[in-house]
Amino acid sequence: MIETGSKIDTDFTLDIVKDGEEQTVAFGDLLERPTIVSVYMRNNTSGCDKQNKSLAEHSDWFNEQGYNIVAISKDTCGSHKNYAEKLDINYILASDPEYKFAEATDSIVEKNMFGNQYEAPSRSAYIIDTDGTVKAVIEKVNTKDHASELKEVIENL
Repeated sequence: MIETGSKIDTDFTLDIVKDGEEQTVAFGDLLERPTIVSVYMRNNTSGCDKQNKSLAEHSDWFNEQGYNIVAISKDTCGSHKNYAEKLDINYILASDPEYKFAEATDSIVEKNMFGNQYEAPSRSAYIIDTDGTVKAVIEKVNTKDHASELKEVIENL
């Protein structure tokens, strides 16, 4: 897992949904302001829904504090469009099936589900400055209260 104060390599592209429109962008271009990147596993699953509902309910506060929000999963942009409508999400949803962001932050971990082991991104969150410097990391997201834990981190930066 990347450490606070380190810079990530921002030279990769992601497909995103922003304001209902699909785009392919360089990750570095998403860092026009300090940015919260929240990694979750899949749309329409219990924990991930809680994680994103928490962010959606408090997204105005983060915006007022000068932060963008990008939530990343391996889901397609088509799935993200429906998900954004369902949960009233007004921040960017990024599709990362190749785990480019997880590789850039060294956050691919071994997981175990139903006896099957596999590697996937950790459910984590990052506050990244405009130059790619990691200002803070939450290594294990509290899905029920994600916004509050991010607010506390931001207030202590």
